[in-house]
Amino acid sequence: MGEIATSNRQITLFYNSKSVRAKQTLAYAKAEGIIVKEVDLLKTKLTGLQIVELAKRLGLTVANLVNQEHPAYNKQFEHHNFSTDDWLKMIQHNPEIMKQPILLLGDKSVLIETPTDINKI
Repeated sequence: MGEIATSNRQITLFYNSKSVRAKQTLAYAKAEGIIVKEVDLLKTKLTGLQIVELAKRLGLTVANLVNQEHPAYNKQFEHHNFSTDDWLKMIQHNPEIMKQPILLLGDKSVLIETPTDINKI
């Protein structure tokens, strides 16, 4: 059992409340009548294990879970090959740099690129 509790009856959305894509995804879900459990990454601190689990569920490395094109990343960091622990600390202290929104339902996981990706679940 992982760090993140999931259910085949509950859709969970990990998102950044300042993200336009996340706002659009939430609006789309509500318009379609899809009920989601919201986890705002800016308000809910994820543990290192939870971040690792999200990356694995998406088939990514922790490094690939970082949006290196995000203005906050470019403002504070230079492009480097960091250790997994370093990437984890960067995400934990700067959650806005994590790629999102991430949708979970049971053992299914989707990194949302467009709001309609919610239908992949």
